[in-house]
Amino acid sequence: MALVYTKKEVIQYVNEEDVKFIRLAFCDAFGNQKNVSVMPDELERAFENGICIDASAVTGFGGDIYSDLLLFPDPSTLAVLPWRPSHGRVVRMFCAVTYPDGNPFEMDSRKLLKNAVKTAMEEGYLFSFGSEFEFYLFKTDEEGNPTDIPYDNATYMDIAPADKGENIRREICLTLEQMGIKPESSHHEEGPGQNEINFRFSDPITAADNAVTFMWVVKTVAARNGLYADFSPKPMADKPGNSFHINMSIQKVNEERGLLPYAIAGIMNRITDMTVFLNPTDNSYERLGKCKAPRFITWSQENRSQLIRIPAAGGTGKRLELRSPDPKANPYIAFALIIYAVLEGIRNKELPAPAENINLFSIPENEQKNYAKIPESLKEAKSYAEKSEFIRTYLPDTMIKNYCK
Repeated sequence: MALVYTKKEVIQYVNEEDVKFIRLAFCDAFGNQKNVSVMPDELERAFENGICIDASAVTGFGGDIYSDLLLFPDPSTLAVLPWRPSHGRVVRMFCAVTYPDGNPFEMDSRKLLKNAVKTAMEEGYLFSFGSEFEFYLFKTDEEGNPTDIPYDNATYMDIAPADKGENIRREICLTLEQMGIKPESSHHEEGPGQNEINFRFSDPITAADNAVTFMWVVKTVAARNGLYADFSPKPMADKPGNSFHINMSIQKVNEERGLLPYAIAGIMNRITDMTVFLNPTDNSYERLGKCKAPRFITWSQENRSQLIRIPAAGGTGKRLELRSPDPKANPYIAFALIIYAVLEGIRNKELPAPAENINLFSIPENEQKNYAKIPESLKEAKSYAEKSEFIRTYLPDTMIKNYCK
């Protein structure tokens, strides 16, 4: 289990462990990690008064007139960067983003997720999330630029020597462990050069922090090995796309209840409203409806042709898996919207339509009209979000405009 530091302990650690640079990390509106580095002498000021950044230079953060924002590091997120030198260490902390007057910045997606978790806890519910990320490894040219040549031609769960990504995945998993993140499993995926690494369940904030960190680690390790890690939803037109499968469990505090049916209904009811935030690029819609990526708003037990499936598990492992999101989603926003949709389903005691225990990828075209569809283009997804009272309730107008403009 990862250590959780206080401000005092972070300062002590920095002073005693030869730390020379502290990276203060945050995400832009679309979940891309950003950071500014400070020296150890500036750390106490960062905790007390924040470190100023220019919001106008950060995608989706604002204009040029009132552009100053402050970063306040969260000491509980301290992690050493294992690939940096052991002498003159580099560490990272995630930050809260505020206005100069101390008020929270509405585009801070990590804060949006914290608000969702708080709402859930006030209603007596605890959420846990686990992520499954897929990515491709491509070779690079002599100048280090990515090519379209996959690192290998292995297939699903192949082993070495066909699977050349084995050692890369091993290095990624060991690096994550050194940062306090516990991968659950890893393997080669169906596409050439495609890999998957899964995480253990954790609380929503930690799960989202881990997702952002994971993508950074994968890209870093790939580059160190002369490769390019591609998280785009559909890197190769005729091959499987990259998914960001979101596993979620929920429990009522001090009570055992069957909440998954309500959760399924809540997500299915709001999936069209949420899709632009789960699949935010044109490339996202080249993936959906192909190679096990869902197209219809359905659910089932174990069935991988569905939007939501209930994996085979019992006891504490009972969970749902949402299969439509891709790695371009901002995990903080994705988890927040899922929490709100599930809470809505619980409040309304909604039950889902019957499970569809069929292969939806092979149904005749004339039967497809019987099933509601996920938005089939970015334009359609934007239209649903812009008209959604649900989205307007939980996301700031500026955030909606960033995704829908």
